[in-house]
Amino acid sequence: MIDKTLPTPHEAVADIPDGASIAVGGFGLVGVPVRLIEALHEQGASDLTVISNNCGADGLGLGILLADHRISRTIGSYIGYNKEYARQYFAGEIAVEFTPQGTLAERMRAGGAGIPAFYTTAGVGTPVADGGIPIRHNSDGSVAEVSAPKETREFGGEVYVLEEAIRADFALVHAAKADRAGNLVFAKTARNFNPDVARCGEVTIAQVEEVVEELDPNDVHVPGIYVQRVVEVGPQDTPIEIRKVRS
Repeated sequence: MIDKTLPTPHEAVADIPDGASIAVGGFGLVGVPVRLIEALHEQGASDLTVISNNCGADGLGLGILLADHRISRTIGSYIGYNKEYARQYFAGEIAVEFTPQGTLAERMRAGGAGIPAFYTTAGVGTPVADGGIPIRHNSDGSVAEVSAPKETREFGGEVYVLEEAIRADFALVHAAKADRAGNLVFAKTARNFNPDVARCGEVTIAQVEEVVEELDPNDVHVPGIYVQRVVEVGPQDTPIEIRKVRS
């Protein structure tokens, strides 16, 4: 068995270069590989293309890379409550490729499965398929780049749009457990995008709460064949993104 464990998150991300594409797991603030992101922030890589459902929150997760202008392009589903993300988008400081949430997950899953593209009904009859969604703005707020039209085709009397798969140079995920061969187990809703992200990376790096010597094969969510590096980080608290309480 190949032991894929590394001592620290910093060693795990040390070779990520400027200009790399990085798929990142998590939904909101759940299941986000925070320690790997922090290590990447300290490492200094920039001009990154980030593929993730969202781009963290202000000062949290991917938000720390965003704040230092280390991300030049994102592929994701929404901006959410991240004010700095929205500011950079409308100021022309970052390119944003919007993708329907289910389509994003399937684009990554397809990339990991070796499927180059697939057809879906999501977005048919909207700018998702027809093109024209602003990707980048000029500094004066005018639109500098828009999405291109996508191929459509009819199957069984229904129209579908062609979506291309995603393969990333690196993938960063958070898991509850791993063995030394890189087999991963996710906990509850932290499973979210993480399995698809893990499969679509050329080099997948997993921060895990616990490394164990053996896992029951029936419990494995992502086989170790998809994972190149594992680093144990201990328990990870999930902050509350938006707190709602009664008055």
